[in-house]
Amino acid sequence: MDNQKRSAIFNNWIYSFALRSNNIINNYSRLKTVLFILPIFLLITIILQLYSQNALSVDGYIQIQKGLFFSINYNLGQYPNLQFNLTQFGDALIFLSFLSIFIIYVPKIWEALIPGLLVSALFSCPLKKIFAVPRPAAMFTNNSFIIIGEKLSGSNSLPSGHSVTIFTILTVLLFAFTPQKLKYKTLFFLCVIIMGLVLGFTRVGVGAHYPLDVIVGSIIGYISGLIGIFISRKYKFFTWVNNKKCYPVFILLFLIGCIMLMNKIINENLIIFYLAFVSLIVSLYKITNIYAKKQSEVKAVL
Repeated sequence: MDNQKRSAIFNNWIYSFALRSNNIINNYSRLKTVLFILPIFLLITIILQLYSQNALSVDGYIQIQKGLFFSINYNLGQYPNLQFNLTQFGDALIFLSFLSIFIIYVPKIWEALIPGLLVSALFSCPLKKIFAVPRPAAMFTNNSFIIIGEKLSGSNSLPSGHSVTIFTILTVLLFAFTPQKLKYKTLFFLCVIIMGLVLGFTRVGVGAHYPLDVIVGSIIGYISGLIGIFISRKYKFFTWVNNKKCYPVFILLFLIGCIMLMNKIINENLIIFYLAFVSLIVSLYKITNIYAKKQSEVKAVL
């Protein structure tokens, strides 16, 4: 394939991303605040259900789902490598590494991701301290359930921070790429939600959280993602993401991310870390190349 054909393919690829970026803006602009009703209703329903079973206390909260926790943990724990790899998507460094290329081609997504993740942290960290629910390893003997990876035994189980992160990111992606036709939209929504729950429940599979930790965390993540979209739509705080002058910031962050991923590879050697590392390296190469060309053009003009 000659250079002219490569250039044509690349230009068509860029054009398709530009169209997709416009679609994302249109998708975000159509969102209404009524979308908050369902997650709030679900949270209220969970609270009322816990209240009806006298499970609003820490002990009651744990005991009411003890049997379900052991069942899910046992069944998912039969696939330790899969569970340990998939649960890493709850680490923002891992998930965002796969999305780093979007900074170049569809920055609108990152304009929503950044405030969404900040909001999720504001929700997650204080709630963990307020509820102070001991993790399974702090309540049950270690040989009574499966623990994969690091043993976590603090009093910060509710909500699941990994689930919050996963659903914050997935919600931003969900509404960014929503199809227009109803039948495709319904199928797309179901697939994304199921994928999020599969990733979230790995936290039960590795023995780090109770089932309700994951469900509550998922709902909070959904709310956080929506808030991130509405913030990006109303305020222009994060439009700098699309400014090539800011690319050195991302180049530095990508380099730091690569170093952190290399450290993870050395310590745990999971395939998900290799995949995230490759994704970040590709993004680093692309963004560095674009910035270098931009600087050359500026020097040529001067």
